Amino acid sequence: MVTGGAGFIGSHVARRLLGKGHRVIVVDDLSAPGSREEAERLQGLGAELLRVDVSDHDALLAGLRAALHGEKPLAVLHLAAVVSLDAARRDPQRAAAVNTLGTVNAALAAAALGAERLVYASTAAVYGEPRVIPIPETHPATPANVYGETKLAGERLAARIAADKGLHMVALRLFNVYGPGMRPSPYSGVVLRFAEALLEGRRPVIHGDGRQTRDFIHVDDAARAFEAALETQYQGPVNIGTGRETSINHLLEEMCRQARGLGILDQCPEPLHTEPRPGDVRRSAADTRLARAALAWRPVKTLEEGLRETLEWLMDKKREARQEL
Repeated sequence: MVTGGAGFIGSHVARRLLGKGHRVIVVDDLSAPGSREEAERLQGLGAELLRVDVSDHDALLAGLRAALHGEKPLAVLHLAAVVSLDAARRDPQRAAAVNTLGTVNAALAAAALGAERLVYASTAAVYGEPRVIPIPETHPATPANVYGETKLAGERLAARIAADKGLHMVALRLFNVYGPGMRPSPYSGVVLRFAEALLEGRRPVIHGDGRQTRDFIHVDDAARAFEAALETQYQGPVNIGTGRETSINHLLEEMCRQARGLGILDQCPEPLHTEPRPGDVRRSAADTRLARAALAWRPVKTLEEGLRETLEWLMDKKREARQEL
């Protein structure tokens, strides 16, 4: 069962599990842009769809029981979330309902249905401003924003429920996931915002001076981590990133280089700098040693490969949209 399975990361996870022959139930309220279309594509691949809001415990449990017909699931992979720092700041009640209460509900449902394990999509935002780089899982959890607070509360409560109910739990603390399938919205991540600006001939917007750093992990590598979490004996949090610290300025330079190679542009446009976003951390990069040891997982896609692939995907998507018109 994959909650948020029609979302960006969740759909990649669901596809990967379907490809391995698993029976997959996608749980999603289809409220995010593009989720309805993605759900239909997954159903075409054999997934089952349960349309429900994870913040509604009774509806979630009743729907899952009806879909399972008495079977016990191997795992609940919980990815449903309000995923944007800005969205969580603007509507903290909704962020808490989905990210915290929804996670409690997913853990309780997993236990009630007899699942063997719970795999939770946590986030690097639980660390807040790092004291050391790369950031180990033992780093103090002091979120710098509402999003991180709601995700950390969900992680801690789910871990307590899992311990009380005898449920095997792994929390994947995802760093900055990007790649084909990203969804445009007012809260889109920086890779998608840069890609759309370059393709449309606009000046990319950088919040702050651009020297802030992030650890960009390709969505295919992230999806492999969820699969690996189904097999591990390890329980607890584990970082999913590359360990590579990339500044936003360098990200734009590399995207421009890939765009030139694809014939999208001749020279990189001058970025438009705005004020830093409230709650943004200055630096971020994952210590991935535990992921390698506990999950036998490591990232395989380089940033250069991933950015080129993302630009090609967005070019194809825009070309298809023009043809439909």
